[in-house]
Amino acid sequence: MQLADALIAASALSSGLALMTANDKHYKFIEGIELKIFRP
Repeated sequence: MQLADALIAASALSSGLALMTANDKHYKFIEGIELKIFRP
């Protein structure tokens, strides 16, 4: 995981919000994260 992805995930987790992403493979292994997938 790259630093930018880690910071994005940490922000979503600490604020209790879902993370909206088009690239779920970067985040799907993180325990407790809620992902919302969009396809541009």
